[in-house]
Amino acid sequence: MRDLRGRVAAVTGAASGIGRALALGLAREGCQLALSDVDDAGLEETGQQAAALGAEPSLAHVDVADRDAVFTWADRVVSDHGSADLVFNNAGVALAATVRHMTLEELEWLFSINFWGVVYGTKAFLPHFERAGRGHIVNVSSVFGLVAFPGNGAYVAAKFAVRGFSEALSIELQADRSPILVSTVHPGGIRTGIARHARVGANEPGSIAPEERETLFFRAARTTADRAARVILAGVKRDKRRILITPGARVISAVQRLFPSLYQSAFARGARGRQPGQV
Repeated sequence: MRDLRGRVAAVTGAASGIGRALALGLAREGCQLALSDVDDAGLEETGQQAAALGAEPSLAHVDVADRDAVFTWADRVVSDHGSADLVFNNAGVALAATVRHMTLEELEWLFSINFWGVVYGTKAFLPHFERAGRGHIVNVSSVFGLVAFPGNGAYVAAKFAVRGFSEALSIELQADRSPILVSTVHPGGIRTGIARHARVGANEPGSIAPEERETLFFRAARTTADRAARVILAGVKRDKRRILITPGARVISAVQRLFPSLYQSAFARGARGRQPGQV
């Protein structure tokens, strides 16, 4: 899809962050938009900004952890827009908790959104793409889908799972000579509200305030959501299977491949003395 003009693009988690930036970037490309989120006020704001760019987006309250809701939305997108060409499975949450202290309920909550939300979005749109004979699935993982990071075990596990699921599907489609493409996105530190809104494990012995957590995150996160969206869309146009965002993500990808044990020791040294709840 070198030219996105006129294509129908569905985006989850479109109320803020990378999701909003993707929606606006797609609007500038001339796409028809189907946007969803659980944050109705934020989604409405995104819709207004997209409309100011000439788009006429359809908006839907969709909890990606709800399988029936996602499948119903996918059918409605095709019904309302006449087709679907791209889906960006972007919605995600964060949990600051060590593996020892996190509860199973907290792990299940995060997986229901960060992993199952991607699975549902993929499975809901894939049959429509196959019937149309075209389509591009874009699943957002993370740099933490390449390396593990202490204090974020649930997030890491889900993002590794997204990577494995997406790459397996990509290989299967290539083996079948399918025209449908799958891209897995690995952002590094992106300046969004994910740190501020992250849950902290209920059993963690202590935590830092959300404001302090966001300040620390922003010291490391140098890339804006708009910049991330531009990189993603450029990768989609080039049919890239893996899209790395930020130079740090490219470095981490290389280090993980070359030194899979050494990076773990380095992260362990860096984690000593960290306050619980710091992401």
